Amino acid sequence: MKRRDFITKTLCSGLALSLSSCRSNSPQGTCTFGLVTDVHYADRDPKLEWNRYYRNAFDKFKIAIDYFNTHNPNFAICLGDIKDQKKQPTLDSTLSFLEKIENVFSLFRGNRYHALGNHDLDSISKTQFLDRVTNTGIDKNQSYYSFDVNNIHFIVLDSCFRQDGVPYDSGNFQWFDASIPSEELLWLEKDLNQTRYPSIVFVHHPLDDFNLPDKRISISNAGDVRSILEKNDKVKAVFQGHHHDGNYCLHNNIHYYTMKSVVDGPIENNYALVSVDMEQSKISIQGKGDTDSVDFALI
Repeated sequence: MKRRDFITKTLCSGLALSLSSCRSNSPQGTCTFGLVTDVHYADRDPKLEWNRYYRNAFDKFKIAIDYFNTHNPNFAICLGDIKDQKKQPTLDSTLSFLEKIENVFSLFRGNRYHALGNHDLDSISKTQFLDRVTNTGIDKNQSYYSFDVNNIHFIVLDSCFRQDGVPYDSGNFQWFDASIPSEELLWLEKDLNQTRYPSIVFVHHPLDDFNLPDKRISISNAGDVRSILEKNDKVKAVFQGHHHDGNYCLHNNIHYYTMKSVVDGPIENNYALVSVDMEQSKISIQGKGDTDSVDFALI
């Protein structure tokens, strides 16, 4: 189906709904969260051929966090690649970039979460990353997890595994080799079976491999993951990163929304407040910077 059949530009009434939902005491069946991805912060010169301005990402991310604090969403999430590394990386410099940008995220006055991205693990391990970030209420050893807000279930997946099941660790991977291992698939199926609530999924690498200019951008076993998500009609939307240009499709009644990156461009920015309203059967994205504001009708 075509994008225009399911998305309409947010009008004043939709904007009012989004803003009224941006409170930590929002009613059951509603939730608002701050959304950002692919910050790629590092203290290094721009990579002009890729349009990546690593240093500039620091201030752009700070703008997003300030905006979230103004509107008080239930939580904020980064969909991966919050940091990057030097052209000639060292462990100390990479960890310093992570700690500095996580300090910005810590300015958010609410619960915050991360999905692991490939650049988060370019020269450090998952343990080193998870030890230095906060996923509110989640054990430091868990790279994939779930939580509930106002009778809505949220699932954060870890797609940073090679197809052979080996977890990403200090650059032992290729950008086109991302997978969800069998153990995580079993956990996902069990998690969805146990929840009574409508569900939203967050992941770094895209799951809509049929809808991308290069299928290698997506998770290699995306079809297996989608089969689990489609089993019981609980999953309403998937929010993704990695593909910096952004993307959208509706497939088998699940919305797949790929957020645009922070790092691309010297001044361009992308962040959003996402309001979920199950009673109204709608998800509203209030985009900021170069991110459009749109509504999704839940099927």
